[in-house]
Amino acid sequence: MIITYHGGQCLKFSQGDTTLVLNPHDKKSSFGGVRFGANVVAVSVHHPDFNATESITGTPFVIDTPGEYEVGDVGVRGYGVATTYDGEARFNTIYQIHFEGINIVHLGALQDADIDPKILGEFGDIDILIMPIGGGDVLQVPAAAKLATKLEAHAVIPVHYDKVSLAAFLKEFDSAAQPIEKFTIKKKDLEALEGEIVVLNV
Repeated sequence: MIITYHGGQCLKFSQGDTTLVLNPHDKKSSFGGVRFGANVVAVSVHHPDFNATESITGTPFVIDTPGEYEVGDVGVRGYGVATTYDGEARFNTIYQIHFEGINIVHLGALQDADIDPKILGEFGDIDILIMPIGGGDVLQVPAAAKLATKLEAHAVIPVHYDKVSLAAFLKEFDSAAQPIEKFTIKKKDLEALEGEIVVLNV
């Protein structure tokens, strides 16, 4: 699987002929617009920072509400949690994705690290945890670091950050992780990692 980061909370996962995109942002967003093709698109929050599904070319299957979905080789389960984003009360969908045998959890616009234990109990052994760390409308660094430690993922990809919050997050883990262009990984390689922080270039 190849994972690339496109700013904000937008990531693209590719394996063979299948591409999954999470949280594409449009040109109205402070993160700027994105445009590429995909088979599946998942949206955490109905806001320009997350829901530019019209910018994804082809005829992707769009997931923008909690529930269970199966699209080809991709299994998705969404869990709805209340949040406040851009000054408004909204619902954020946390996504758990099974793709190529890899268990991925994307927290979306999570603001409160105190996740319902019933949801946490569904996650199982997390291979890749994707979490916002930038503060403001999303998790502050200390809360994000505490939650990452609690969830014990094999690899953690921070998103929705600036240089200051990223540096603070890396310091929490004594990590010297250097940004990489893409994260190419297999299930067996992930199993050998323990809380590895993976920083992706935009």
